Parts: sequence; structure tokens; C-alpha cells
Amino acid sequence: MTRSPYPERLDHHDFVDVFGSVYEHSKWVAEAIYPSTTPGIDVVSMAEQMRSVVETASRELKLDLLRAHPDLAGRLSLAELTDSSRAEQTSAGLDQCTPDELREFQELNAAYTDRFGFPFIFAVKGFHRTDILEAFRVRVTHPPEEEFKTAIEQVHRIAKLRLETIANEN
Repeated sequence: MTRSPYPERLDHHDFVDVFGSVYEHSKWVAEAIYPSTTPGIDVVSMAEQMRSVVETASRELKLDLLRAHPDLAGRLSLAELTDSSRAEQTSAGLDQCTPDELREFQELNAAYTDRFGFPFIFAVKGFHRTDILEAFRVRVTHPPEEEFKTAIEQVHRIAKLRLETIANEN
């Protein structure tokens, strides 16, 4: 069990400040679990609680959550990303795309967003940009409902990885 080294009880503002970015630009997820988290902040339990908040949210709120994510190697420069997104994309080498890879990412980003109404989301940690590009080529062909579910699962994976990073950094 991974425990955060934060004090046993954070006030609401500090809690949201620390955990509000776990789900990209969606502080409502962290706000929904405060103050139900127990002293010591168990990362596994927190990930499950946050997942439950998202899973029980309306489709519209889930869609807003998906739309809060940036394109991979896309329209935003790495300087414009959240700290977490920048670190994640850099770790996968998305800041080192060849011109052909960058062009394909941009074309796939446009096709994917046109088809599904939200950006392609992939928990990039541990993957190389070529692996991500291959997954992108496959997922852009998925039926819309299947891809919505896949994107939400990827968001949960990103959130869990971010919680683990927070716990390990402090």
C-alpha cells in the first residue's frame, strides 16, 4: 500500500491544490472525495474513490473530462501543457518526433477529434512514441462507444500514475 507523505489531514484548499490535477483540468474529481479520504492518504484507495466519482458522473461531465486533455504531439507546444502532461509526453519522446511522425500525429489528431469529439488519450508512461502512434492508428477506427470507454480507461490509468508520482515525490 502506497501512502502519501502529506500530513494526516489536509484542509480543502490544500487537498484540491495537491490532488486537483490528477484528472486533467478537472478539480471536481478531487473535490468530490474530500474529506472522505482517511488520514495518511492511501493512494490505492484514493485512486478507487476518484475512479468511482468519474464512473458515476454524467456522460456530459465525462466528455468534458476527455476534452480537457491535450492532443498528443499536437497543437499545443510542450510549454503550454500542464506540468504532468509535459513530463508524460516528454518521457515518451513525443517532443522528439520526426517531421513525418509529427505530421501523422497531427493528421490522426484531427481525424480522431472529428470522429469522436475529444482528443486521443493514451497513458504514455512506459511507451515510446512509435508504440503510441501504432495504438493511435488502431483506435481511430474503433466504434464511437468503444473508444469512449477506452479513453475513459486511459484517463483512469493516467490518474493512478499521477497519484503514484505525487506519493513518490513527497
